[in-house]
Amino acid sequence: MVHELRLVVTAEDYDEALRFYRDVLGLREREAYNSPDGRVTILEAGRATLELADPSQASFIDEVEVGRRIAGHIRVAFEVEDAAAVTEQLAAAGAEVLAPPTRTPWNSLNARLSAPAGLQLTVFQELL
Repeated sequence: MVHELRLVVTAEDYDEALRFYRDVLGLREREAYNSPDGRVTILEAGRATLELADPSQASFIDEVEVGRRIAGHIRVAFEVEDAAAVTEQLAAAGAEVLAPPTRTPWNSLNARLSAPAGLQLTVFQELL
């Protein structure tokens, strides 16, 4: 039985990635380790799920959120309370907004960003 999903990202600019994800996005630091071999920080991101999509569905999601096929084979999505405010906050911290918050057919408000450590992010807000 699996107890945790941990997405491990190698960041060329570790300090910038840590600042962005911990200090700006607000992921809580669980653990951090420093040694002569390097540094690693484990950030809490709420509950985790693994979403698998076939190429057709991935294209559909990109079309809805961005208007064209843009994501690679991995995209990280964070559920937030206010997608518009978080998108502005992340953009001010250096993320590139690929598409502003957009209402989706599945009744959420989704924005797409290009963020530090080479990650493409979706921030989404579930709508009532």
